[in-house]
Amino acid sequence: MGKSAHASPGSPDVDFTDVQESEEFKDLRKSHRSFVLPVALGFLLWYFAYVLLAAYAHDFMSIKVAGSINIGLVMGLAQFVTTFGITTWYVHYANNKLDPKAAKIRTRLESQIAAGTAKEGV
Repeated sequence: MGKSAHASPGSPDVDFTDVQESEEFKDLRKSHRSFVLPVALGFLLWYFAYVLLAAYAHDFMSIKVAGSINIGLVMGLAQFVTTFGITTWYVHYANNKLDPKAAKIRTRLESQIAAGTAKEGV
């Protein structure tokens, strides 16, 4: 394995291009994208639906739910709840699915770096 073009002089012999092209890294990237892209798309659709309703469906958004609380206010607050829910969901997903895969790659790289440092006598 040759040195990466991004490696600094005297750095251990790790080719990060090889790491990016490895099946482990591709699997990590696929796992990340398979969560982030659909969830981001879903949230954006939900957000734009709220914005469009607020802009063009005044009668609908002004329907009273309880007292002076209307549908627009409930949907606006639901935007915050959705954001926190997605964040919690992502943290759980990352902890259980992404972090173990990333740790495996990191451990392998750290062992290569340690081996390279030992060879150089540093």
